Amino acid sequence: MNRFGWLYFPARLAWRQLVFDRTKLVAAICGVLFACVLVFMQLGFKDTLYASAASAPLKLDGDLFLMHKQSEAMWRPIQFKRSELMRVLGNPAVAEAYPLYLGLAPLKNIQTQAKRTLMVYGFDPDSLMFNVDSARNKHIELRLKDTVLFDEYSRPEFGPVRQLLEAGRNMTEINDYKVTIIGLFQLGVSFAADGNVVTSDLNFMRIFPRRNLDDIDMGMIRLNPGASVEHVQAELKSYLNEFVNVFTYEELLRHEKDYWANTAPIGFIFGFGTVMGWVVGLVIVYQILFTDIANHRNEFATLKAMGYEQGYFVRVVFASASFLAVLGFIPGYLLSLGLYNLAESQMYMPMPMLISKVITVFMFILSMCFMAGLLAIRKLKDADPADMF
Repeated sequence: MNRFGWLYFPARLAWRQLVFDRTKLVAAICGVLFACVLVFMQLGFKDTLYASAASAPLKLDGDLFLMHKQSEAMWRPIQFKRSELMRVLGNPAVAEAYPLYLGLAPLKNIQTQAKRTLMVYGFDPDSLMFNVDSARNKHIELRLKDTVLFDEYSRPEFGPVRQLLEAGRNMTEINDYKVTIIGLFQLGVSFAADGNVVTSDLNFMRIFPRRNLDDIDMGMIRLNPGASVEHVQAELKSYLNEFVNVFTYEELLRHEKDYWANTAPIGFIFGFGTVMGWVVGLVIVYQILFTDIANHRNEFATLKAMGYEQGYFVRVVFASASFLAVLGFIPGYLLSLGLYNLAESQMYMPMPMLISKVITVFMFILSMCFMAGLLAIRKLKDADPADMF
């Protein structure tokens, strides 16, 4: 006991101070719980945002990708000439190069006839550009006129498409153009689009009559086996026009995430909300610790007169902060777990509670309580034995 007495006795005093006033303890725990839930939710939404932003690039089966430098993200592309993509075929390390066409358009619900916007992907079906089994298995059918595949992970406002297809109802409209849904695939919604459709490049032009095959949104490049991605990337950058970005697979994912983190305001909102949760919890815990010290000022002064050093009282305050962090974090984590499940069911986007996130939030809450304790320690100076005796 003596070995750990420097920590045990201050912790025991801190615990007894906290449980002495149960109402105030509950208020403090609620404050920490609120901050914990707020931080969990903000981080969860931010992770979901980044995961959804990368969902489409993750399905592209290529080594290098061309995008216009003014394209902020895949859902907000700037077109460039197809001839620029074809120039890469002059590099002996390049095996294949295919264009990708992107566009937002309203799809008509087969049942209700209501329209809702989704993302349309147009590409050469024989390129097997999308690493999605359904799209690859039906690449021959996608060559047919006015055929599309629908993302069954789209929001339910588009209707029960799977059940309708099983009932033989597969005709609908995209951008007021009649199409036939020949099957389903799995991609997932994002903050940019509530659903997705893939089709051939020729069908894409029929859905978007003002577009033409010469103006593309992205280019996908496959290299010969054994070719160095970084080396070929440097070579392409040296002779392609300066308005074209040449991304590796990892750089494309980073580009999509960076848009939401740094360009779109929603990334700032989630980060700001996390900071505000920390500040609100800090204020609440500080008020509790400060009041505790103020209410027991005479007792602290008595202990000082008995020979207890300042370090002992500092450990008492930090022990109280640690207890509040743990007591608030546990119910906050359990409540956040339920809210994550609720959010997933409403957003139709994954919101996993990863162990790394749990540890991050706990350290975040612990730092918040420790900072509150650090600020409240100043009140210990008022506990002067000379003022009491």
